[in-house]
Amino acid sequence: MKEFWNERYSEPNFAYGCNPNDFLKQNLFKIKKGKLLFPAEGEGRNAVFAAQNGFEVEAFDISKSGKEKADALAKQCNITINYQVGTLEQLPYLENSFNGIILIYAHLPSEIRKDFHKQLMHLVKPGGIILFEAFGKEQLQFTSGGPKNSVMLFSEEEVKEEFSGLKFEFLSTEIIDLNEGKYHQGRASVVRFIAYKL
Repeated sequence: MKEFWNERYSEPNFAYGCNPNDFLKQNLFKIKKGKLLFPAEGEGRNAVFAAQNGFEVEAFDISKSGKEKADALAKQCNITINYQVGTLEQLPYLENSFNGIILIYAHLPSEIRKDFHKQLMHLVKPGGIILFEAFGKEQLQFTSGGPKNSVMLFSEEEVKEEFSGLKFEFLSTEIIDLNEGKYHQGRASVVRFIAYKL
């Protein structure tokens, strides 16, 4: 998996573009200013956008190439993000330390996904927000990107189970038009939510 992402992010252009995800852009300011965590952040487009808007940004990914692209984008935009390479369990994040966690197209293998989400929830402060967008199960009928394995895609029922303990302000499955770089183009099925840690 690491080799796949290093190869993709080594391409000269940004795989998913330089602009922030639309759902993030529309909802970032629901989160109280402070520290945000961007897991599986890839080339940094969303983390950089948050930093440009006054948030303190921490990000991580398993891809060294992703970090290099993210650091270059941050430098170009004259902002700073703290981006680390590694898996969640390898990194020294503290419980109840983030005002928000931004999960944008973080598709993990099914055997580690539930534990990953539970670990992330421990890192959010009470009252903090998790903002989430990922491909839904129906994405298999579209060619706009994402895993071709249904167990790596999401349903609302799975989201409720894996993020139990959160209060959902918004949870929806939607058909949208993606325009995010080379690899997210066209009609797509996505699951989106905004939820608070109780």
